[in-house]
Amino acid sequence: MQEIEKLKQLKSEREAQKLRQKEVVVEKKKYEEHIQTVCPECGGRQLIHDYERAELVCQGCGLVLDDDFIDRGPEWRAFDHDQRMKRSRVGAPMTFTIHDKGLSTMIDWRNRDSYGRAISSKNRAQLYRLRKWQRRIRVSNATERNLAFALSELDRMASALGLPRNVRETAAVVYRDAVDKNLIRGRSIEGVAAAALYAACRQCSVPRTLDEIAEVSRVSRKEIGRTYRFISRELGLKLLPTSPIDYVPRFCSGLTLKGEVQSRAVEILRQAGERELTSGRGPTGVAAAAIYISSILSGERRTQREVAEVAGVTEVTIRNRYKELAEKLDIEIIL
Repeated sequence: MQEIEKLKQLKSEREAQKLRQKEVVVEKKKYEEHIQTVCPECGGRQLIHDYERAELVCQGCGLVLDDDFIDRGPEWRAFDHDQRMKRSRVGAPMTFTIHDKGLSTMIDWRNRDSYGRAISSKNRAQLYRLRKWQRRIRVSNATERNLAFALSELDRMASALGLPRNVRETAAVVYRDAVDKNLIRGRSIEGVAAAALYAACRQCSVPRTLDEIAEVSRVSRKEIGRTYRFISRELGLKLLPTSPIDYVPRFCSGLTLKGEVQSRAVEILRQAGERELTSGRGPTGVAAAAIYISSILSGERRTQREVAEVAGVTEVTIRNRYKELAEKLDIEIIL
């Protein structure tokens, strides 16, 4: 009976925490709607929050749009990680990458109390049972179980691709929207998760090709592309075509090229974009050709095979693209 009462208390605390979180989100939305996002004087959108003066200032003309907003940050300062951990009074932030958004409680695996003292063997058995039931009640139904599996799959693929935190959060939000609109029915969870990750990469300007997503997922490239087109149409995701410039930093890093090579490759791609030489062509091939030209011009030449291996294209593609860019942009290449 005591264990059941404790479990009920844990569940009620979790529900109260979720309710408080919803209230905070509603208040934040109201506050954001209240604040103007466009300067009425010059029409600029570059607004600066000066928290020391509690003012919202337009960067273009200097007009003060608001002089009485709330600083939602902490009232204390920290100069290293230890100070930040000691002075912080809250838990981890809410995240969409966990099925319960990280709001549920966790019973630690270490058998120690809040003072760091070891728990007696008599209470240790009870704590073990509580820990076991806590793991069970975190997932209450089949929907949450499937969501937990899908989000763990998303995290696995994102880790294998080395994607940053914001891409993982965006992919989790896309997948949750697909679940809310019942787009998962009739499709594999892995396929929808891979398609959501591909859409998140494009939204966050951290592009990965379908082949790269397919390598770390358990579904084929064809299924990922078909599922991506379906969810983007149903969810109204308006994604622009991937720019070759987005691939340049990653490819240059893989080839251990300096920043000068990267800057010159970006400039070549910008000129090519102005003359519409990139339309209708694969962005990875065009980016690889620009990097190949830039490496030769900067004196850090890489072979076509080295560039092709990093970019995931063939040497023939790089040859065709770099000849076209050199001819149209009047670039003289001395091989």
